[in-house]
Amino acid sequence: MKFELFVALRYLFTLRKNSFISVISLFAVCGVAIGVAALIVVIGVMNGFTNDLRDKILGVNAHIIVTAYDGTLDNYHHMADGIEKLKGVTGVTPFIYSEVMLSAGGGVKGVVLRGLDSTSAKGILSLPGDIVSGGVECLSKDSKIPEIVIGNQLAKRLGLVIGDSVNLLSPTGKRSAAGFTPKVRMFKVGGVFRTGMYEYDSSLAYISNKAAQKLLGFKRDFVSGLEIRVDDVYAVEEIGKLMKKELSGYPVQIKNWQQMNANLFAALKLEKTAMFIILAMIVLVGSFSIITTLVMLVMQKTRDIAVLMSMGATSGSIKRIFMWQGTLIGLIGTSLGYLIGVPVALLLKKYQFIKLPSNVYPVDYLPIRMDPLDLTIIGVSAFLLCFLATLYPANQAAALEPAKALRYE
Repeated sequence: MKFELFVALRYLFTLRKNSFISVISLFAVCGVAIGVAALIVVIGVMNGFTNDLRDKILGVNAHIIVTAYDGTLDNYHHMADGIEKLKGVTGVTPFIYSEVMLSAGGGVKGVVLRGLDSTSAKGILSLPGDIVSGGVECLSKDSKIPEIVIGNQLAKRLGLVIGDSVNLLSPTGKRSAAGFTPKVRMFKVGGVFRTGMYEYDSSLAYISNKAAQKLLGFKRDFVSGLEIRVDDVYAVEEIGKLMKKELSGYPVQIKNWQQMNANLFAALKLEKTAMFIILAMIVLVGSFSIITTLVMLVMQKTRDIAVLMSMGATSGSIKRIFMWQGTLIGLIGTSLGYLIGVPVALLLKKYQFIKLPSNVYPVDYLPIRMDPLDLTIIGVSAFLLCFLATLYPANQAAALEPAKALRYE
Protein backbone atom coordinates (compact mmCIF):
# COMPACT_ATOMS: atom_id res chain seq x y z
CA MET A 1 0.00 0.00 0.00
CA LYS A 2 1.25 3.45 -0.87
CA PHE A 3 2.38 5.69 1.99
CA GLU A 4 -0.14 8.44 1.15
CA LEU A 5 -3.07 5.99 0.95
CA PHE A 6 -2.04 4.34 4.22
CA VAL A 7 -1.99 7.67 6.11
CA ALA A 8 -5.29 8.75 4.48
CA LEU A 9 -6.98 5.53 5.65
CA ARG A 10 -5.63 6.01 9.17
CA TYR A 11 -6.98 9.55 9.27
CA LEU A 12 -10.33 8.50 7.83
CA PHE A 13 -11.01 5.66 10.26
CA THR A 14 -9.79 7.56 13.34
CA LEU A 15 -12.14 10.51 12.79
CA ARG A 16 -14.48 9.05 15.38
CA LYS A 17 -12.14 10.42 18.08
CA ASN A 18 -13.17 13.90 17.00
CA SER A 19 -16.96 13.74 17.01
CA PHE A 20 -17.50 17.11 15.31
CA ILE A 21 -15.38 16.27 12.25
CA SER A 22 -16.94 12.79 12.20
CA VAL A 23 -20.45 14.27 12.01
CA ILE A 24 -19.42 16.57 9.14
CA SER A 25 -17.83 13.61 7.32
CA LEU A 26 -21.02 11.58 7.84
CA PHE A 27 -23.10 14.41 6.36
CA ALA A 28 -20.73 14.57 3.41
CA VAL A 29 -21.10 10.85 2.76
CA CYS A 30 -24.89 11.01 3.18
CA GLY A 31 -25.17 14.04 0.89
CA VAL A 32 -23.28 12.31 -1.88
CA ALA A 33 -25.18 9.04 -1.37
CA ILE A 34 -28.63 10.70 -1.40
CA GLY A 35 -27.72 12.75 -4.47
CA VAL A 36 -26.48 9.74 -6.41
CA ALA A 37 -29.50 7.62 -5.39
CA ALA A 38 -31.93 10.39 -6.37
CA LEU A 39 -30.18 10.84 -9.71
CA ILE A 40 -30.36 7.10 -10.45
CA VAL A 41 -34.08 6.85 -9.66
CA VAL A 42 -35.17 10.09 -11.34
CA ILE A 43 -33.08 9.63 -14.49
CA GLY A 44 -34.36 6.03 -14.64
CA VAL A 45 -37.94 7.34 -14.47
CA MET A 46 -37.24 9.92 -17.19
CA ASN A 47 -35.69 7.25 -19.44
CA GLY A 48 -38.54 4.85 -18.77
CA PHE A 49 -41.16 7.51 -19.38
CA THR A 50 -39.53 8.56 -22.67
CA ASN A 51 -39.07 4.98 -23.93
CA ASP A 52 -42.53 3.86 -22.83
CA LEU A 53 -44.14 6.87 -24.45
CA ARG A 54 -42.14 6.29 -27.63
CA ASP A 55 -43.11 2.61 -27.77
CA LYS A 56 -46.78 3.41 -27.27
CA ILE A 57 -46.72 6.10 -29.95
CA LEU A 58 -44.87 3.80 -32.36
CA GLY A 59 -47.31 1.01 -31.56
CA VAL A 60 -50.28 3.03 -32.74
CA ASN A 61 -48.37 4.91 -35.44
CA ALA A 62 -45.72 3.47 -37.72
CA HIS A 63 -42.10 4.65 -37.90
CA ILE A 64 -42.58 6.38 -41.26
CA ILE A 65 -45.78 7.58 -42.94
CA VAL A 66 -46.21 8.29 -46.66
CA THR A 67 -49.21 10.45 -47.57
CA ALA A 68 -50.43 12.25 -50.67
CA TYR A 69 -50.67 16.04 -50.86
CA ASP A 70 -54.32 15.86 -51.95
CA GLY A 71 -55.35 13.60 -49.05
CA THR A 72 -55.85 10.29 -50.92
CA LEU A 73 -53.25 7.94 -52.32
CA ASP A 74 -53.72 6.07 -55.59
CA ASN A 75 -51.54 3.27 -56.99
CA TYR A 76 -50.40 2.52 -53.47
CA HIS A 77 -49.78 -1.15 -54.28
CA HIS A 78 -46.89 -0.23 -56.59
CA MET A 79 -45.49 2.17 -54.01
CA ALA A 80 -45.67 -0.47 -51.29
CA ASP A 81 -43.85 -3.01 -53.45
CA GLY A 82 -41.04 -0.54 -54.13
CA ILE A 83 -40.73 0.52 -50.48
CA GLU A 84 -40.60 -3.08 -49.21
CA LYS A 85 -37.46 -3.70 -51.29
CA LEU A 86 -35.54 -0.90 -49.56
CA LYS A 87 -32.85 -1.82 -47.06
CA GLY A 88 -34.00 -1.47 -43.44
CA VAL A 89 -37.74 -1.66 -44.19
CA THR A 90 -39.50 -4.53 -42.40
CA GLY A 91 -43.13 -3.92 -43.36
CA VAL A 92 -45.60 -1.71 -45.24
CA THR A 93 -49.35 -1.43 -44.74
CA PRO A 94 -51.99 0.94 -46.20
CA PHE A 95 -54.23 2.94 -43.90
CA ILE A 96 -57.20 5.30 -44.00
CA TYR A 97 -57.55 8.17 -41.55
CA SER A 98 -60.69 10.15 -40.76
CA GLU A 99 -62.64 11.71 -37.92
CA VAL A 100 -66.21 10.54 -37.41
CA MET A 101 -68.97 10.50 -34.82
CA LEU A 102 -69.71 7.24 -33.02
CA SER A 103 -73.14 6.85 -31.47
CA ALA A 104 -74.47 4.06 -29.29
CA GLY A 105 -77.08 3.58 -26.61
CA GLY A 106 -74.78 5.22 -24.05
CA GLY A 107 -74.21 8.45 -25.96
CA VAL A 108 -72.22 10.05 -28.76
CA LYS A 109 -68.45 10.51 -29.04
CA GLY A 110 -66.17 11.95 -31.71
CA VAL A 111 -63.47 9.41 -32.60
CA VAL A 112 -60.43 9.10 -34.80
CA LEU A 113 -61.21 6.34 -37.28
CA ARG A 114 -58.36 4.24 -38.66
CA GLY A 115 -58.92 1.91 -41.56
CA LEU A 116 -56.32 -0.83 -41.85
CA ASP A 117 -55.45 -4.07 -43.56
CA SER A 118 -55.51 -6.56 -40.70
CA THR A 119 -53.15 -8.94 -42.50
CA SER A 120 -50.24 -6.59 -43.27
CA ALA A 121 -50.74 -4.45 -40.14
CA LYS A 122 -49.86 -7.29 -37.74
CA GLY A 123 -46.10 -6.77 -38.06
CA ILE A 124 -46.31 -2.98 -38.05
CA LEU A 125 -48.84 -1.88 -35.42
CA SER A 126 -49.16 -3.09 -31.83
CA LEU A 127 -52.94 -3.53 -32.11
CA PRO A 128 -52.92 -7.37 -32.14
CA GLY A 129 -50.97 -7.37 -28.87
CA ASP A 130 -53.14 -4.66 -27.29
CA ILE A 131 -56.42 -6.56 -27.68
CA VAL A 132 -58.06 -7.30 -24.29
CA SER A 133 -61.26 -8.89 -25.63
CA GLY A 134 -62.37 -10.06 -29.03
CA GLY A 135 -59.77 -10.08 -31.79
CA VAL A 136 -58.34 -8.05 -34.64
CA GLU A 137 -59.27 -10.87 -37.05
CA CYS A 138 -62.86 -9.61 -36.96
CA LEU A 139 -61.83 -6.76 -39.29
CA SER A 140 -61.11 -9.18 -42.11
CA LYS A 141 -64.52 -10.91 -41.89
CA ASP A 142 -66.76 -10.44 -44.91
CA SER A 143 -70.16 -10.00 -43.28
CA LYS A 144 -73.23 -7.91 -43.87
CA ILE A 145 -72.55 -5.80 -40.76
CA PRO A 146 -68.83 -4.87 -40.62
CA GLU A 147 -67.04 -5.00 -37.29
CA ILE A 148 -65.10 -2.36 -35.39
CA VAL A 149 -62.35 -2.45 -32.74
CA ILE A 150 -62.49 0.30 -30.11
CA GLY A 151 -60.45 1.41 -27.07
CA ASN A 152 -61.35 0.20 -23.59
CA GLN A 153 -61.93 3.73 -22.27
CA LEU A 154 -64.29 4.44 -25.15
CA ALA A 155 -66.12 1.17 -24.46
CA LYS A 156 -66.45 2.10 -20.77
CA ARG A 157 -67.78 5.54 -21.55
CA LEU A 158 -70.45 4.29 -23.93
CA GLY A 159 -71.15 1.04 -22.06
CA LEU A 160 -70.19 -1.18 -25.00
CA VAL A 161 -69.22 -4.87 -24.98
CA ILE A 162 -68.39 -7.38 -27.69
CA GLY A 163 -71.36 -7.87 -30.03
CA ASP A 164 -73.00 -4.48 -29.40
CA SER A 165 -74.00 -2.34 -32.37
CA VAL A 166 -72.78 1.21 -32.97
CA ASN A 167 -73.42 3.79 -35.67
CA LEU A 168 -70.65 5.70 -37.41
CA LEU A 169 -71.56 9.07 -38.88
CA SER A 170 -69.28 10.11 -41.71
CA PRO A 171 -68.54 13.75 -42.67
CA THR A 172 -69.19 12.76 -46.28
CA GLY A 173 -72.82 12.49 -47.36
CA LYS A 174 -75.38 13.52 -49.95
CA ARG A 175 -76.89 16.86 -50.78
CA SER A 176 -80.65 16.89 -51.25
CA ALA A 177 -83.49 19.37 -51.37
CA ALA A 178 -83.72 19.12 -47.59
CA GLY A 179 -79.99 19.93 -47.21
CA PHE A 180 -76.87 17.92 -46.46
CA THR A 181 -77.48 14.37 -45.22
CA PRO A 182 -74.50 12.68 -43.56
CA LYS A 183 -73.77 9.03 -44.24
CA VAL A 184 -74.50 6.69 -41.33
CA ARG A 185 -73.50 3.04 -41.21
CA MET A 186 -73.97 0.38 -38.54
CA PHE A 187 -70.99 -1.57 -37.15
CA LYS A 188 -70.69 -4.35 -34.59
CA VAL A 189 -68.08 -4.23 -31.82
CA GLY A 190 -65.68 -7.09 -32.55
CA GLY A 191 -62.76 -6.19 -30.31
CA VAL A 192 -61.57 -3.93 -27.50
CA PHE A 193 -57.94 -2.83 -27.14
CA ARG A 194 -55.90 -1.12 -24.43
CA THR A 195 -52.65 0.72 -25.18
CA GLY A 196 -52.25 2.34 -21.74
CA MET A 197 -52.47 5.85 -23.22
CA TYR A 198 -55.75 7.51 -22.34
CA GLU A 199 -55.82 9.63 -25.51
CA TYR A 200 -55.74 6.56 -27.73
CA ASP A 201 -57.94 4.32 -25.59
CA SER A 202 -60.71 6.92 -25.36
CA SER A 203 -60.84 8.26 -28.93
CA LEU A 204 -59.46 5.71 -31.39
CA ALA A 205 -61.31 3.05 -33.40
CA TYR A 206 -60.27 0.63 -36.13
CA ILE A 207 -62.22 -0.79 -39.07
CA SER A 208 -61.11 -2.49 -42.27
CA ASN A 209 -59.95 -0.44 -45.24
CA LYS A 210 -62.86 -1.68 -47.36
CA ALA A 211 -65.42 -0.65 -44.75
CA ALA A 212 -63.70 2.73 -44.37
CA GLN A 213 -63.77 3.31 -48.14
CA LYS A 214 -67.51 2.62 -48.23
CA LEU A 215 -68.19 4.77 -45.18
CA LEU A 216 -66.20 7.72 -46.51
CA GLY A 217 -67.59 7.42 -50.01
CA PHE A 218 -64.36 6.61 -51.87
CA LYS A 219 -65.22 5.81 -55.48
CA ARG A 220 -61.99 3.90 -56.09
CA ASP A 221 -59.42 1.92 -54.15
CA PHE A 222 -57.96 4.96 -52.39
CA VAL A 223 -56.18 5.09 -49.04
CA SER A 224 -54.92 7.96 -46.91
CA GLY A 225 -51.34 6.72 -46.97
CA LEU A 226 -48.81 4.00 -46.20
CA GLU A 227 -47.35 3.11 -42.83
CA ILE A 228 -43.80 1.74 -42.84
CA ARG A 229 -41.91 -0.06 -40.11
CA VAL A 230 -38.11 -0.16 -40.05
CA ASP A 231 -35.61 -2.30 -38.15
CA ASP A 232 -33.87 0.69 -36.53
CA VAL A 233 -36.16 3.46 -35.23
CA TYR A 234 -33.24 5.91 -35.13
CA ALA A 235 -32.36 5.36 -38.81
CA VAL A 236 -35.63 6.82 -40.14
CA GLU A 237 -33.90 9.87 -41.62
CA GLU A 238 -31.60 7.78 -43.82
CA ILE A 239 -34.38 5.38 -44.84
CA GLY A 240 -36.64 8.37 -45.57
CA LYS A 241 -34.07 9.68 -48.05
CA LEU A 242 -34.06 6.32 -49.83
CA MET A 243 -37.87 6.45 -50.01
CA LYS A 244 -37.78 9.91 -51.56
CA LYS A 245 -35.61 8.56 -54.38
CA GLU A 246 -37.86 5.53 -54.80
CA LEU A 247 -41.06 7.63 -54.86
CA SER A 248 -39.64 10.61 -56.74
CA GLY A 249 -42.29 10.26 -59.46
CA TYR A 250 -45.23 10.42 -57.03
CA PRO A 251 -46.69 13.57 -55.38
CA VAL A 252 -46.25 12.33 -51.82
CA GLN A 253 -44.80 13.58 -48.57
CA ILE A 254 -42.75 11.45 -46.18
CA LYS A 255 -42.73 12.01 -42.42
CA ASN A 256 -41.07 9.98 -39.69
CA TRP A 257 -41.95 9.61 -36.02
CA GLN A 258 -39.20 12.01 -34.92
CA GLN A 259 -40.60 14.82 -37.08
CA MET A 260 -44.19 14.21 -36.02
CA ASN A 261 -43.33 14.17 -32.30
CA ALA A 262 -40.32 16.50 -32.28
CA ASN A 263 -41.74 18.95 -29.71
CA LEU A 264 -42.76 16.23 -27.29
CA PHE A 265 -39.42 14.40 -27.23
CA ALA A 266 -37.44 17.66 -27.21
CA ALA A 267 -39.39 18.71 -24.10
CA LEU A 268 -38.71 15.34 -22.43
CA LYS A 269 -34.99 15.61 -23.22
CA LEU A 270 -34.87 19.14 -21.79
CA GLU A 271 -36.71 18.00 -18.67
CA LYS A 272 -34.25 15.13 -18.19
CA THR A 273 -31.30 17.51 -18.47
CA ALA A 274 -32.89 19.97 -16.04
CA MET A 275 -33.58 17.22 -13.48
CA PHE A 276 -29.97 16.00 -13.77
CA ILE A 277 -28.64 19.50 -13.07
CA ILE A 278 -31.02 20.10 -10.17
CA LEU A 279 -30.31 16.78 -8.46
CA ALA A 280 -26.57 17.12 -9.09
CA MET A 281 -26.76 20.08 -6.69
CA ILE A 282 -27.35 17.57 -3.88
CA VAL A 283 -24.04 15.91 -4.75
CA LEU A 284 -22.47 19.38 -4.88
CA VAL A 285 -23.67 20.05 -1.33
CA GLY A 286 -22.01 16.80 -0.28
CA SER A 287 -18.78 17.84 -2.00
CA PHE A 288 -18.79 21.16 -0.09
CA SER A 289 -19.12 19.14 3.11
CA ILE A 290 -15.99 17.27 2.04
CA ILE A 291 -14.17 20.62 1.73
CA THR A 292 -15.30 21.54 5.25
CA THR A 293 -14.17 18.18 6.63
CA LEU A 294 -10.73 18.39 5.05
CA VAL A 295 -10.12 22.03 5.99
CA MET A 296 -10.92 21.27 9.63
CA LEU A 297 -8.78 18.11 9.48
CA VAL A 298 -5.84 20.10 8.10
CA MET A 299 -6.21 22.53 11.01
CA GLN A 300 -6.33 19.62 13.48
CA LYS A 301 -3.44 17.71 11.93
CA THR A 302 -1.05 20.66 11.57
CA ARG A 303 1.49 19.06 13.92
CA ASP A 304 1.24 15.69 12.16
CA ILE A 305 1.82 17.35 8.79
CA ALA A 306 4.88 19.20 10.12
CA VAL A 307 6.33 15.98 11.60
CA LEU A 308 5.78 14.07 8.36
CA MET A 309 7.48 16.84 6.36
CA SER A 310 10.37 16.90 8.84
CA MET A 311 10.80 13.14 8.32
CA GLY A 312 11.12 13.66 4.56
CA ALA A 313 7.57 13.73 3.23
CA THR A 314 7.31 16.06 0.27
CA SER A 315 4.61 18.67 -0.32
CA GLY A 316 3.24 16.41 -3.07
CA SER A 317 2.90 13.53 -0.62
CA ILE A 318 1.03 15.69 1.90
CA LYS A 319 -1.26 16.92 -0.86
CA ARG A 320 -1.99 13.37 -2.01
CA ILE A 321 -2.82 12.27 1.56
CA PHE A 322 -5.73 14.70 1.81
CA MET A 323 -6.75 14.15 -1.80
CA TRP A 324 -6.95 10.43 -1.07
CA GLN A 325 -9.02 11.06 2.04
CA GLY A 326 -11.57 13.29 0.28
CA THR A 327 -11.67 10.91 -2.67
CA LEU A 328 -12.38 7.97 -0.35
CA ILE A 329 -15.26 9.88 1.27
CA GLY A 330 -16.67 10.57 -2.23
CA LEU A 331 -16.17 6.95 -3.26
CA ILE A 332 -17.97 5.65 -0.19
CA GLY A 333 -20.85 8.10 -0.73
CA THR A 334 -21.14 7.26 -4.44
CA SER A 335 -21.09 3.51 -3.71
CA LEU A 336 -23.80 3.89 -1.06
CA GLY A 337 -25.83 5.91 -3.56
CA TYR A 338 -25.68 3.03 -6.03
CA LEU A 339 -26.55 0.54 -3.29
CA ILE A 340 -29.65 2.61 -2.44
CA GLY A 341 -30.72 3.91 -5.87
CA VAL A 342 -30.38 0.77 -8.01
CA PRO A 343 -32.48 -1.53 -5.71
CA VAL A 344 -35.16 1.16 -5.34
CA ALA A 345 -35.32 1.59 -9.12
CA LEU A 346 -35.51 -2.18 -9.64
CA LEU A 347 -38.34 -2.49 -7.10
CA LEU A 348 -40.27 0.30 -8.82
CA LYS A 349 -39.73 -1.40 -12.17
CA LYS A 350 -40.81 -4.85 -10.99
CA TYR A 351 -43.81 -4.10 -8.77
CA GLN A 352 -45.02 -0.76 -10.24
CA PHE A 353 -46.57 0.17 -6.88
CA ILE A 354 -46.75 3.86 -7.84
CA LYS A 355 -49.81 4.33 -10.03
CA LEU A 356 -50.58 7.44 -12.09
CA PRO A 357 -54.01 8.73 -13.16
CA SER A 358 -54.38 7.57 -16.77
CA ASN A 359 -56.57 10.52 -17.71
CA VAL A 360 -53.79 12.94 -16.75
CA TYR A 361 -50.58 11.17 -17.80
CA PRO A 362 -49.92 9.22 -21.00
CA VAL A 363 -49.02 6.14 -18.92
CA ASP A 364 -50.81 4.71 -15.89
CA TYR A 365 -47.72 3.61 -13.93
CA LEU A 366 -44.23 4.91 -13.14
CA PRO A 367 -41.90 3.38 -15.76
CA ILE A 368 -38.21 2.76 -15.00
CA ARG A 369 -35.38 2.15 -17.43
CA MET A 370 -31.78 2.18 -16.24
CA ASP A 371 -29.36 3.01 -19.01
CA PRO A 372 -25.75 1.83 -18.37
CA LEU A 373 -24.42 5.03 -19.96
CA ASP A 374 -26.51 7.22 -17.63
CA LEU A 375 -25.44 5.18 -14.60
CA THR A 376 -21.82 5.65 -15.63
CA ILE A 377 -22.26 9.40 -16.17
CA ILE A 378 -23.91 9.75 -12.73
CA GLY A 379 -21.10 7.89 -10.99
CA VAL A 380 -18.31 9.70 -12.84
CA SER A 381 -19.94 13.12 -12.26
CA ALA A 382 -20.40 12.51 -8.52
CA PHE A 383 -16.87 11.17 -8.15
CA LEU A 384 -15.41 14.09 -10.13
CA LEU A 385 -17.22 16.65 -7.97
CA CYS A 386 -15.89 14.98 -4.83
CA PHE A 387 -12.37 14.85 -6.26
CA LEU A 388 -12.43 18.56 -7.19
CA ALA A 389 -13.57 19.32 -3.64
CA THR A 390 -10.28 17.91 -2.29
CA LEU A 391 -7.99 20.22 -4.27
CA TYR A 392 -8.22 23.37 -2.12
CA PRO A 393 -7.75 21.71 1.33
CA ALA A 394 -4.95 19.50 -0.06
CA ASN A 395 -3.12 22.52 -1.48
CA GLN A 396 -3.46 24.31 1.85
CA ALA A 397 -2.00 21.31 3.68
CA ALA A 398 0.89 21.05 1.23
CA ALA A 399 1.68 24.77 1.66
CA LEU A 400 2.36 24.44 5.43
CA GLU A 401 5.93 25.09 6.59
CA PRO A 402 7.20 22.69 9.29
CA ALA A 403 9.01 25.37 11.32
CA LYS A 404 5.97 27.63 11.54
CA ALA A 405 3.65 24.70 12.24
CA LEU A 406 5.78 23.47 15.18
CA ARG A 407 6.66 26.92 16.62
CA TYR A 408 3.89 26.89 19.20
CA GLU A 409 3.70 23.12 19.73
